[in-house]
Amino acid sequence: MAKALNQNAGKLARFMLRRDRLRIPIWLVAIVGFVILVALVYESAYGEDGERQAMAETMKNPAMIAMIGKGYGIDDYTLGAMMAHQMLLFTAIAAAIMSILFVVRHTRADEEAGRIELVRSFPTGRLAHLTATVAVAIGMNVILALLLGLGLAALQIESMDVTGSLVFGAAVGATGMIFTAMTAVFAQLSENARGATGYAFLVLGLAYLIRAIGDVGDGVVSWISPLGWILESRAYVENHWGPLLLTVVAALVLTGFAFYLNAIRDLDAGFLPSRPGRKHASIMLRNPFGLLLRIQRTGLVAWAVGMFIFGASYGSVMGDLESFFAENELFQQLIHSEALGFSMTEQFMTMLMSVLAMIGAIPVLMAILKLVGEESKGRAEHLFARVVSRCQLMFSALLLSFLTSVVMLSLSGIGLWLAGNAVVDGGMDFGRIYSAAVIYLPAVWVMVGLAVVLIGFLPRLTSLVWVYLIYSFLVVYMGGLFNFPDWMAKLTPFGQIPKIPVEEMDYAQVAILTLIAVILIVIGMITYRKRDLEGI
Repeated sequence: MAKALNQNAGKLARFMLRRDRLRIPIWLVAIVGFVILVALVYESAYGEDGERQAMAETMKNPAMIAMIGKGYGIDDYTLGAMMAHQMLLFTAIAAAIMSILFVVRHTRADEEAGRIELVRSFPTGRLAHLTATVAVAIGMNVILALLLGLGLAALQIESMDVTGSLVFGAAVGATGMIFTAMTAVFAQLSENARGATGYAFLVLGLAYLIRAIGDVGDGVVSWISPLGWILESRAYVENHWGPLLLTVVAALVLTGFAFYLNAIRDLDAGFLPSRPGRKHASIMLRNPFGLLLRIQRTGLVAWAVGMFIFGASYGSVMGDLESFFAENELFQQLIHSEALGFSMTEQFMTMLMSVLAMIGAIPVLMAILKLVGEESKGRAEHLFARVVSRCQLMFSALLLSFLTSVVMLSLSGIGLWLAGNAVVDGGMDFGRIYSAAVIYLPAVWVMVGLAVVLIGFLPRLTSLVWVYLIYSFLVVYMGGLFNFPDWMAKLTPFGQIPKIPVEEMDYAQVAILTLIAVILIVIGMITYRKRDLEGI
């Protein structure tokens, strides 16, 4: 019976690997590469015990504990303890995101697109598709765990032994497994891919929040969250395997539940009842802008909250930075500034604002690239069959992107000011902080312009804009640390923005960037209006 239900699951798994032959390696290389890079940076920047203990003191801030977790081995802050404390949680979250997106893509998204119905018309077991999805996702996380563990051990960094490295990797892999299982359950409960994705990310956010509350308190509440379990592994300090075993067992139980739900439900159906819509569309839904906003509102609200939290998290540690910067060569290299008359905290804030701006550019680009997604699924044709022109649709997407950029950068600046004003002696000037945030709007608009050009000319290659954004992050944020030449940062719009308040406002430079954005948008709109819809 079980064999019949899973008939040809192996062939489906190979087909999924074929479909994601680029996505999976990119995820694995990006996560492993970044973790190993950080480990090497820590080794070169924190070689002395005094430097590590100075960092450990800043980590005792409740805001930092809420952000990255309760530290273990703080009294003897070795490189291994520092690595696990500052990197394990965020690496685990990256693995969770990778798993959520993969499972939704190959379950609910395929079901919505009619692919699973087509597959089932062949001799395929009822549970074969879910079996293949879960098997590939678990395999991805096992490989990720091994690459991290063996990769970190191969660095042969003092205090980062083989056992601790394997625990670190296993903690990341276990997190990916449990969120694979959770997402598989939500794929059965929800009626569509958007709902499954939303529920999975909601659980991830709640897990992070519960863990933060528990870590700031006595730690008991943290055991409610799977993210709290993996931090209890205490990699490189005590190396506990028990919490990781608990995580894997929970993942297996949830996976079994997902298979049960999949076996008893009808194709294209979900167990959570959908809310009936309005009898008549609201005024907002009667135009392309309202439709695009309605489609993306959940994601945009989540990003807005996230940007405010990002800003507030960094602002909460502003009060401790001045003395820390004076003794830490790493952050002095990151700042890479010789501005006179400004504190190290003010100089660091300029770099921080560029990072927040680049993070804020993500939802902005997602808003404009939604056009490509709707076109590839054939939904744009339904709009164009009515009294909606391509220029109207593109203009609506642009308007949504521009409003999103203002909201995201504003919230990050406001969050930083609110938290920083409470901890910095003498407070922080709101106008200066807000100006330092919104000054990056022209840079974000240039990124939007590039996306529009790609939508118009090469819709299949719109992912190149993400590559450019990653390049911008590396050269702007890490340029000082790796001694990149200044011209590399100047190749990105974020490297062209004056660093307020350390530098004077350059109206000409900002105007030029805005003009470039306008030109790119005009070119993109013209080509978008003329090309065939089958261009994707």
